[in-house]
Amino acid sequence: MSVVLLQMDITFGNPNQNQRRVEQLFYQAQLQPGEVVILPEMWNTGYDLVRLQEIADHEGQTTQKMLIHLARTYQVTIVGGSVAVEVNGQFFNRTYVVSEEGTILATYDKAHLFGLMAEDRFLSAGNQLAFFTKNDTTFSPFICYDLRFPEWYRLAAQKGTEIYVVSAQWPTQRLQQWRKLLQARAIENQAFVIAVNRVGVDPDNHFPGHSMVIDPLGEILLELDDQEMIARYELDVDQVLPIRGEIPVFRDARPDLYEQICKGEKKNDDVK
Repeated sequence: MSVVLLQMDITFGNPNQNQRRVEQLFYQAQLQPGEVVILPEMWNTGYDLVRLQEIADHEGQTTQKMLIHLARTYQVTIVGGSVAVEVNGQFFNRTYVVSEEGTILATYDKAHLFGLMAEDRFLSAGNQLAFFTKNDTTFSPFICYDLRFPEWYRLAAQKGTEIYVVSAQWPTQRLQQWRKLLQARAIENQAFVIAVNRVGVDPDNHFPGHSMVIDPLGEILLELDDQEMIARYELDVDQVLPIRGEIPVFRDARPDLYEQICKGEKKNDDVK
């Protein structure tokens, strides 16, 4: 399975310019039918959150129309990074996944909002995992700060996810954490991780890129630098099942024990 990473710069608060840049990257990527193309987080607006009322995509209509057109034109599956959308007066950091035929396969709203970038002030959190299947392989999209919550990833793995797709605007000062957390999520869930981070700057942050492909043993198969670029990697998705069979962490897990301890701690807290 061929995956294509579009590591791009994002113009702060300018959806029209960012849309044109995405279209240019698709044209430049020399895409082949059947590939999976992945974009970074919040590529339509950047983190210009104070202007969401003005610039967020109303019900995601513009983004969906664009991604459907690109998917049909190039005959590829698109994990559309994420965009700022407005729905009934609320704002979400939302991923759309579109099939080669132009069908919306999955929608995911970022579940964990990052206070250091003021998401909790301006955005509403999602509360559902998302899944889609391609070539009998199950994918789940995640967004940036979700990476710090291993429970969320384990739930997806327990429901069959074999490939995690992480779209991000992860700042330079935490680059080493980005790399280690991505590897950890791959190792503990014995799954591939494909992570696409942005490059460039906004008024408050510098973004280092370093988009990656990581195998189920935590080995980095591909790592980009800090420049805007297009990269592709051919995944051997058949690696997942043998690795999960060799070290059966899902079979050996004890969720009933963990739940029992959590309930016990809650009871003790109530007594205190």
